[in-house]
Amino acid sequence: MTNQEPLPDGVVLSGQTQDSLDTAVLGGIEVVQQKLTSDNKAVKKQGILQALNYGGHGIEALFGILERERNLEIQWLAYQTLEKIGDPTIQRRLRNYFDWYEYESVTVNRQGEIIKRIPGRAKYYREDLGNGVYLDMVYIAGGSFWMGAPESEQKSCKDERPQHLVTVPDFWIGKYQVTQAQWMAIKEMNLVGFEGANRPVEGLSWKRCQEFCRQLSERTGKQPGTRYRLPSEAEWEYACRAGTKTPFSCGETITTKLANYNGNYTCAEERKGEYRAKSVECGIFPPNPWGIYDMHGNGWEWCKDHWHDSYQGAPTDGSIWNNNHFQTNYRVLKGGSWRSVPTDCRSARRSRSDRNYNGYGFRCVLVSGRI
Repeated sequence: MTNQEPLPDGVVLSGQTQDSLDTAVLGGIEVVQQKLTSDNKAVKKQGILQALNYGGHGIEALFGILERERNLEIQWLAYQTLEKIGDPTIQRRLRNYFDWYEYESVTVNRQGEIIKRIPGRAKYYREDLGNGVYLDMVYIAGGSFWMGAPESEQKSCKDERPQHLVTVPDFWIGKYQVTQAQWMAIKEMNLVGFEGANRPVEGLSWKRCQEFCRQLSERTGKQPGTRYRLPSEAEWEYACRAGTKTPFSCGETITTKLANYNGNYTCAEERKGEYRAKSVECGIFPPNPWGIYDMHGNGWEWCKDHWHDSYQGAPTDGSIWNNNHFQTNYRVLKGGSWRSVPTDCRSARRSRSDRNYNGYGFRCVLVSGRI
């Protein structure tokens, strides 16, 4: 053990031989390994955070977690703990867990012309729903952002204010809106709308989306506290903005080469575009800077929050805002749709609908320890 390596609790260098130090290390790692096999999630987390105190023994214990652990939250914490070491050998081994994909996002000027192409890569995991149908979930690192729109933003609304700083913990979000094939894999029933396996599901009530998330969690063995659900409005907007402050994640405006909306209308100085008059397959347009697709247009998406007429008193931790006793039936919608004007597809734009109305789609999130 070198002087730079952290020592186990209770190990004192003075007067001890290397053999006694090694014995103490082995004794300590046995305690950690017991924690890693505990049925208590908090104890497992504690074991993960202590493992690196025991050098190579701790590293191998964490790789053991990656091999056998079924709880995504625990597995991901072990992955992140190992990733922070920065050792090239460890990094190569980590490539066997949590795949990543490459993509290219774009930035446009006010004329809608692409002025920058930005390569990126995102971590994700894949749920196998059977019969060749998969659900890809993208990792979103937590952080802070200004939620809502300033008064200077064109066509912004009072209900998008006051702008407020929100800090969102890590979470996972669907790479795409839930598709018809994914819906069929879980619910085994057709929907009314534009048919296509890779088109987003439409015509859904908030309650039906809730039921899908519950059944998806059960099908994939998710434990209480780590289950699929609809995103909070803050999580949705944070993921949509992807670190940007402009009306759209691609810049000051958008075009129908970048999203599916009513191209008979414009937002800034771009030309009119195509009006497809229907939804299109998910993922045919460039993603946002974090590799998430179709967050502008194609289909309004349900969030879990109750509707509020402004952000006055909104939570600042990214959690679901449900304490509106005057709007118990209304829920938040984000993203715009194929029939929307472009300004209705802005990152800050929000709408509402009765939770029982069968009219919209959604995407899933998975957040550990939050409901």
